[in-house]
Amino acid sequence: MHVVNILKQRAKEYGHRPAVICGQEQISFAQLENKVSSLSQSLLKLGVKRGDRVAIYLPNWPEYIYSYLAIWSIGACSVPLDFMLTEEEIISCLSHAEAKIIITKHKANISFLRLKENLPSLKYIISCRLKKEEALSFEELLAGGSSKAPELGVREKDHAIIFYTSGTTGKPKGVLINYLQLDAPPKSMAFFVNADLSSKDVTLCALPFSHLGGLIYIQNTITFGLTLVLMERFMPLDFLRNLQNYKVNFFWIVPSMYYALLQLKEFETFDLSSLRWIVTFGASSSPDALRRFHQFCPKASFLNGWGLTETNAPTVVLPMGSKNIESVGRPAPWIEVKVFDDHAQELKVFEVGEVAVKSWVVTDGYLKDEQLTCQAIRNGWFYTGDLGRFDAEGFLYIVGRKKEMIKVGGEIVFEPEVESVLLRHPDIAEVAVVGVSDKLRGELPKAFLVVKEGRNIIEEDLRYFLRQHLAHFKIPHYFEFCKELPKNRTGKIDKERLRDGSQANLKLSP
Repeated sequence: MHVVNILKQRAKEYGHRPAVICGQEQISFAQLENKVSSLSQSLLKLGVKRGDRVAIYLPNWPEYIYSYLAIWSIGACSVPLDFMLTEEEIISCLSHAEAKIIITKHKANISFLRLKENLPSLKYIISCRLKKEEALSFEELLAGGSSKAPELGVREKDHAIIFYTSGTTGKPKGVLINYLQLDAPPKSMAFFVNADLSSKDVTLCALPFSHLGGLIYIQNTITFGLTLVLMERFMPLDFLRNLQNYKVNFFWIVPSMYYALLQLKEFETFDLSSLRWIVTFGASSSPDALRRFHQFCPKASFLNGWGLTETNAPTVVLPMGSKNIESVGRPAPWIEVKVFDDHAQELKVFEVGEVAVKSWVVTDGYLKDEQLTCQAIRNGWFYTGDLGRFDAEGFLYIVGRKKEMIKVGGEIVFEPEVESVLLRHPDIAEVAVVGVSDKLRGELPKAFLVVKEGRNIIEEDLRYFLRQHLAHFKIPHYFEFCKELPKNRTGKIDKERLRDGSQANLKLSP
């Protein structure tokens, strides 16, 4: 992806059209090009060279977009960090990446001085929206740079991004994405939606830019000339208001966000008729809930999809118009997807195994971790850790992560299957199933449940309901009722917290 050329072309084609809308602020494509050019020139003056790593630690602000695009304009490497990370976690990731600059904002419990003291490679801290004595001003850099775009060649195999997918605990894991792979998400989106993308379209982003799902919005905005309505964070009621007020044409969110929208008593009062297609990524465990959502925008195509940061998702998407939302669809033509057993033997149709991907879209590996890279990429195939199967028509079905497989006395239970059945119960709002240790049978399923407001469930009635749909060994042995389930920044349920017992503050009072 050659960002300078793309921005120049979009400014020429759609100069006064809004590229980004954030609250009361509107940024046109011409303004976007000028701001990115100015910031990139200022970064060059600070000594940033091709390949240098520049971190971004911000909420979903327009400054995040300027930063990403300016870093790529000069051939440097962005290091986006989740804005929920603590100071200790930031230091761990930045030390691992050897970042030269961090673009951030003032935040309680984050000391700029401590960052400098603990990070020898960190030369500059750039502060947004608030001047700090120990930092450079983002606004001054934005105003002080030349509006002339830098003329630097971009090399396809240079690294454009280091995504930290599990840097929050233990050893940081930096996924390397190169400049060629920046083209992967827009190319896939264009293919999967049958070129149903127009420069007149409006899309809505409530996913964090520090994650691939949020980044894809930026890539598609500049690639297709879309207008991006930006939310700092996902708030269900405001999300619906934005859909209606801006007449949004499409969006993608994770399944738990759909559930949150459906729980709103106001949900059915909103006009969603502007939607042409909507996407869920994350292998939904409740197709029934998604079908209900679709009832209120019946003219929109509903697409289920799948992919990882390491495969530059979307990797597999349901064809436009398909009703088979139990499946995540088929891969793009330039991507191979297979299912293997534990001995790297390809499995037959309907057999469950580990899903693997081969393509130019697959990550170059993990930063400074040859062992982990070799474990994940074998014989050219990236082993995803997801379990799945193909049907006779080549549709892929994700049944869960390897660690979402519970072994009950020799029988296999897939957590998402049990969750899907529980979510059919009319009184259940959210659910997560995990395996817990058992001396006799090895493991047993445990369900964490959030009950809909004003409803009550008797455990024995719940077991009776489950017996109508599941084999006895699949029925959870334990049930725990919670006021809410822990989520990560992308809105997915954080099962690790449930497994290690750190959800105690979420339990309902006895």
